[in-house]
Amino acid sequence: MAVTLKDVATLAGVSVKTVSNVVNGYAFVKPENRRRVEEALAATGYRPNVGARNLRRGRTGFLALMVPELSIPYFGEMAGLVITAAQRRGWSVLIEQTQGTRDRERATVDSLGPHLVDGALVHPEALEAADFPDAEGKIPFVLLGEHAVDVALDRVAIDNVRAAHAAVSHLVSLGRRRIAAIGANPQRGTSSLRLAGYRAALADAGLPSADSLVEPVAKYHRAEGAAAMKRLLAQEDPPDAVFCFNDLLAVGALRSAAEHGLRVPGDIAIVGFDNTEESAFSLPALTTISPDKAAIAEAAIDLIHRRLAGTESAEPRSVQPPFSLEIRESTVGS
Repeated sequence: MAVTLKDVATLAGVSVKTVSNVVNGYAFVKPENRRRVEEALAATGYRPNVGARNLRRGRTGFLALMVPELSIPYFGEMAGLVITAAQRRGWSVLIEQTQGTRDRERATVDSLGPHLVDGALVHPEALEAADFPDAEGKIPFVLLGEHAVDVALDRVAIDNVRAAHAAVSHLVSLGRRRIAAIGANPQRGTSSLRLAGYRAALADAGLPSADSLVEPVAKYHRAEGAAAMKRLLAQEDPPDAVFCFNDLLAVGALRSAAEHGLRVPGDIAIVGFDNTEESAFSLPALTTISPDKAAIAEAAIDLIHRRLAGTESAEPRSVQPPFSLEIRESTVGS
């Protein structure tokens, strides 16, 4: 038979209310009573009925996280951090992978409501403003990343323009003068921002921004980065540095540079973006922009919590966590 709060209270010699307060994390419990309750909980193996508790609160106990591709390390790492941050608030996380297509993203957003989840964290690639009205207002939504969709929702994203500017300025500071970019893609929300930061850094350094040095890609995968680097190296005047819009593209670029017999960073320097775990273990280790991914996850979960608690103003908030430049062997050597 299942252990009840009354069973725990009898063993601990306290009231059922005191046991309930300990189980629900209330601070105002006498230390001695808390100790006795915790010992009784351990001895009886009591487990709270989370489903019943959520029903009483009018909650589901779940959040949704929508990402383009879990196979891209950034999104996989972010999903893990969101799950950890959500668990601290008592939520479980349902994850939907959309492949970054508008149809899949729109279908996912349309399916989310208070019958399924308490809130949603959405990393859109192709959504437009018209795709949100049916979902807006039903549950709290937080947009992750800087996709330029004009809706009145909370957002959490680093400053991609400044981050890209920092990456390219680092290359300039090392004396690189023919700096290419890999990752242009009008379908990706952050691509235009990182491209703007790239061009601004070149302009600030008095360097030309040639279209021939900007390589477009269909996906932010290793193979795309390798193919783009091959095209750059085939030019009559190839680059001496490359800024890649994510780490996977940079790893692919490293591979092509090695196949062409080039030394990195001696012959060509390479910078990535995202500081995924792989970037620290590539050979050479990759210099990369490092978003504070834990801060992004915490801020997004906190916004959902505040919306549900009614402690946020009606106006949408934009939270901008910090980033840093992680300098490694691919630009400065070992």
